[in-house]
Parts: sequence; structure tokens; C-alpha cells
Amino acid sequence: MGALVTLELPAGSPQLDLPWIITFGPLDDEEEWEPVVCGPYERAHALALAQHVVADEDLMAVVEPLLPATSIEQIRGEISVAQRLASEEADEIDDVLDDDAEHDHDHDHEDEDGHAALEPPSEAELKAAFARISARLTA
Repeated sequence: MGALVTLELPAGSPQLDLPWIITFGPLDDEEEWEPVVCGPYERAHALALAQHVVADEDLMAVVEPLLPATSIEQIRGEISVAQRLASEEADEIDDVLDDDAEHDHDHDHEDEDGHAALEPPSEAELKAAFARISARLTA
């Protein structure tokens, strides 16, 4: 029997209406294979699918909302919130936020292979991509 991990959200939480994804991975730390990500689904469907897959197998399923962030600032905000929730001391939170503020995010970056970083997409480009993805999923 596997394990199912998800967020416990209060009734009426706006995250309940987001699309949800399932990440299946090994339950045992000794197993090494790339996790499989499935979705997007409505939350109830994601939970039901994950529950049935892990019922008879030693797998872990993580069911979580897919956040359709449309700006770098929104992504950074979500990261900051997650960091604050995980942090046990307020001083650690301030250090993370101060370090982030000191970096210049407007200059070009290169990845490990020396490729220039892509420009972040605009909100309009992201929303158009959401529509294309939705059309492909419903075709």
C-alpha cells in the first residue's frame, strides 16, 4: 500500500478551484526513478486517481494545486509565502527576503551550459498559452 499526500484546505479556499496535478514517485528512498507528473485535473478527480493508483502499489502520490502564475512577481510571492511557512524563525525569513532584494533580476543570466536565459513571458502570452493548453486537453 502506498501513500497519498495533499494539502488540507478549509472549505471555500480559492485553491480548491485551481487545476490539480499528481506527482507519483517511489515510496522507498532506496528506489531511484524519475517521478511521473499527471494532470491537470479537478481536485476530486486527482485525489480519486491518486488513491486508486497507490492502493495496491508501494508508491507515493502528491496531489497539489497547479498555480497558473502570470508574472515573475507572483511566482516570487508564492515562493516567499512557502519559505515563510516552512521557516520556524522570523529572522530566517528576513534573511531570505533581504538576499532576494539584493539581487538584480534585470540582467541576463546563463544556465550551466552557457545558454542565454529566455525572457519571461508576459501575462497576455501566458494566458494565451493557458487557452492553447486547454484546447489541446479537450480536443
